[in-house]
Amino acid sequence: MREFIPPATRFIDLPDRFPMRDGGLLRGARIAYETFGRPSARRDNAVLILTGLSPDAHAASHPDDPAPGWWEAMVGPGKPVDTDRWYVICVNSLGSCKGSTGPASLDPDTGAPYGLAFPELAVEDIADAAAHTVRALGVERLACVIGASMGGMTALALLSRHPELARSHISISSAVHALPFAIAVRSLQREAIRRDPLWNEGRYDATAYPRHGMTTARKLGMITYRSAQEWDVRFGRNRIAEEHRTDQDPFGPRFDVEGYLEFQARRFVHHFDPNSYLYLSRCMDRFDLATSSGTTTEAALAAIRLEKALVIGVETDTLFPLHQQRRIAEGLSGGSTDVEFLPLESTQGHDAFLVDSGSFGPPVAKFLSVDWW
Repeated sequence: MREFIPPATRFIDLPDRFPMRDGGLLRGARIAYETFGRPSARRDNAVLILTGLSPDAHAASHPDDPAPGWWEAMVGPGKPVDTDRWYVICVNSLGSCKGSTGPASLDPDTGAPYGLAFPELAVEDIADAAAHTVRALGVERLACVIGASMGGMTALALLSRHPELARSHISISSAVHALPFAIAVRSLQREAIRRDPLWNEGRYDATAYPRHGMTTARKLGMITYRSAQEWDVRFGRNRIAEEHRTDQDPFGPRFDVEGYLEFQARRFVHHFDPNSYLYLSRCMDRFDLATSSGTTTEAALAAIRLEKALVIGVETDTLFPLHQQRRIAEGLSGGSTDVEFLPLESTQGHDAFLVDSGSFGPPVAKFLSVDWW
């Protein structure tokens, strides 16, 4: 299975024999990244963006790649993360298939894709690789780390393990650990992939790709990324017009919401490596800031040394419920951090930070524009 790399992506080599949290080692590994804006003379205007499970490093369009990025409405000149002021670094997670070393990459020992021979992956490994990338770019201290969803988990691990690396943090729709509901959903997603015969114990290629498993996994994810309220308002019980039905299966899609899920799944499959999906999904389930820090959650959060933090969430998020963001805010406040907790109203659930820039943009812009810098 090949990797899927945006054309303007650049790379930082990780140290040879990069150590993984659970004992594995990577040789010849790399991290994919893109930058937006210009560094100041002292490189003290750097903002790091850590992504969720599926995005690449192409957060926004720029002269080297004018294609819209996955956070196009939020990153760019005059936008909430203003690249006229900030030097923005977006890294693709270790373990992904979007340029950073992961299960789809070639194992230097065998010349074949790692597949399930890729070492056990932890959120802490993703954080350490991101920290190395930042330092390799000549940034000694970040002005801010922004993390959403899995990226927020990665940010907490990074701030805990590299305590002098950032001045501030924006945490968006994230958590100190996954809740049972999220674990259950991701477990079903992984099961759907692994039960597809074409998965073949992780040994597949473009001609024998576990499309059905990946389609089901993506549909399950899409259901949880939005809220029931949005599904009601957006689709109701509207049916697919007869002339737009694409199959004769009596049990195939008949409602607009089914057609939407099918469309989104088809866009995703063949553009994401199934083994990478398994590894990244599982590392989210396994992450626990308390376990990682060897203490309680509250003590681990209080030990994070920041000047300021903004913690944002929405009530309709079922994957990362709002009380999890409140816990982050309260925990950071227990230390020396000046924290603002901002619950936002949005019907768009966990994906609100991706699609509701009208709600998320202003507070992010305000946080990054105040004069305390």
